[in-house]
Amino acid sequence: MLRQVTPGRYDAYEALLRALATPSSGQIWMLLWHGQAGSPDAQYGNMEVGGFGYAPCVTSAQELSASGWNRSYEVVDGLDVARTLYPDHYGLWLNPHAPGGGVGVPWPDLRRIATGLDRQPAGPLRLSEPGVDVAQFYALLTQNAHRTPALRSLRRAWVQPTLGAPYLAIGLDVYDTSPAAVDSVRAMMQQSVGAVPEGLPVSTVAMTDDYDPVVLWMRANARPFYDREAHAALPQPQPPAPGYGYPPVHGGY
Repeated sequence: MLRQVTPGRYDAYEALLRALATPSSGQIWMLLWHGQAGSPDAQYGNMEVGGFGYAPCVTSAQELSASGWNRSYEVVDGLDVARTLYPDHYGLWLNPHAPGGGVGVPWPDLRRIATGLDRQPAGPLRLSEPGVDVAQFYALLTQNAHRTPALRSLRRAWVQPTLGAPYLAIGLDVYDTSPAAVDSVRAMMQQSVGAVPEGLPVSTVAMTDDYDPVVLWMRANARPFYDREAHAALPQPQPPAPGYGYPPVHGGY
């Protein structure tokens, strides 16, 4: 399978991710730089490629022999390794000894394996400001957001996955994540999506997610199109001051 993963063959790469995510087929041999398998001081090896960290592994006992690795190793499921590595922004590098250098799986894709491949878009993602004309949806969403006290702000992005249809992502920044707050924000979105043109996919992301590439892009590049605190800070219109020949009104008839 690894031989089929070449630049531009994203379908083959996605098949590789699915194999790693399947316990029955996703076993890998993790190379231990320190300690023994199962011991508290066991430490995976590490390598750096393009400024990013990866833990090296091999995909079979035969590849382990071919690699010449003479330290300890640990046979584990790819799913378990993904759950261990991605929170520290570490990827996984398969068969680095192989001709061509093997295949690297960056940490965002390990996160997809750990949380469910179908729950996250396939990368690398192309992210930009939305160019679709959905002013009615934005207006209704902003109106409903103002009526939802749990919501702090809204951001947006146009997401083009490597595989699958592009979609509009709405970033939800909330004051708290209590069940009542989550339910109120979910209701806000349900009340608003009716204004979305037919055929336009819309998804939401939580701005508190430090590992979501869409959220990270929004934080760096997308200003909120609704901000409760900025709205509250705007000067409110004042009643006209007496003048221009009209006396102040003290009462009525």
